[in-house]
Amino acid sequence: MIRPLSRTALALDIVGAALLFVILTPFSIVFYGPGAVGQGVDGTTVAAVVVSGILMCGGVAIGRLAPGLALAAAWAGAIAQMIAGYGPLPIDFAILLVLYATAAWGIRAVLWWGFGSALFGALVAAVYMVVVTGVVSSATSGWDQVTTGTLLLVLCALALGFAWVCGLLWRVVLRARATRSAQLQAESLAAEEQERVRIARDMHDIVAHSLAVVIAQADGARYAAAAKPEMATEALGTIAQTARGALSDVRLLLTQLRHRQGDGPQPTLADLETLFAQVRQAGIEPRITVDPTPPGEPPGAIQLAVYRILQEALTNAIRHGDGAVDVHLAWLADRVDIQVRNTVGREQPQVGGGHGVIGMRERAQLVGGSLQAERQGAQFVVRASLPIGESA
Repeated sequence: MIRPLSRTALALDIVGAALLFVILTPFSIVFYGPGAVGQGVDGTTVAAVVVSGILMCGGVAIGRLAPGLALAAAWAGAIAQMIAGYGPLPIDFAILLVLYATAAWGIRAVLWWGFGSALFGALVAAVYMVVVTGVVSSATSGWDQVTTGTLLLVLCALALGFAWVCGLLWRVVLRARATRSAQLQAESLAAEEQERVRIARDMHDIVAHSLAVVIAQADGARYAAAAKPEMATEALGTIAQTARGALSDVRLLLTQLRHRQGDGPQPTLADLETLFAQVRQAGIEPRITVDPTPPGEPPGAIQLAVYRILQEALTNAIRHGDGAVDVHLAWLADRVDIQVRNTVGREQPQVGGGHGVIGMRERAQLVGGSLQAERQGAQFVVRASLPIGESA
């Protein structure tokens, strides 16, 4: 029965209802008093109008807070007015506001109670004005009384129904605003989630590959330190260079995350040689085959996807592989096909269920392609097909 409402809104409703009472009650007394059952403006007239005004304006005051109670207060005020024998008063304008509130802010039951009150109230008002207040003279014929009563019924129904329909329209507007707000919030959350996934994917590609190279170089340097110190020195230099590059990439990602900047410089096909060199330094010899070669300059998104997929596949080869790795790129007219094969050591666990494969698959899907990664006997095979479209 009670809706959540801010104190400011409740205070505005109370002040508005008080002003309505102060303005319309004197008009009601002056307007209707002289005709009250042949009497002048006496204490009974004033008391009846004041009581009706308090009840109706009280309903206006709590219209948004408790539309059901407001409707009950308006009915109480109308009944008190009819018991006192008074016809329509200016203060009855408050009834229209209450019906508006029931349609705009009431629950479903209150909404339909307001609709029923509009129809039943119109019938009661028409019958009351014809039978009690003497709007139609008793000397007129029965047909004239029926005609006048029907006209009054239509007018009352139009007035009360118009207020209820206006409230219903405002209810629809509020519902549409709430739906739009929820939609915008959902879209914002989805965009943030996509951004987090993108940054996590980039972070994994950069850090996992760099750490794999660093670990391989560190292991090699430890074994070579006793026999060939110069190889250990070279390995340490590779470790430092790889770590600096990874640190620079991580800082760029963190800057994008903190300040929501656009994407910084992304790897292209020209950076593949550096990637292959890092793999060779880690002790894995990639055998690269490019047939056919790119017919032009592929789109930047395709170049980035190819680089990241190869980077993750080669990282898996460094971590789980045993020997060389075969890389085949086929730049066709409408797509590029990628295939990476490496032998997996017998002692290695099943490969293919980690974040790396998920990241590669997401990379392919982002550009409209597909990727499969599976173990075939002693080899782990990554196949991807990325659509190119029109080359530059």
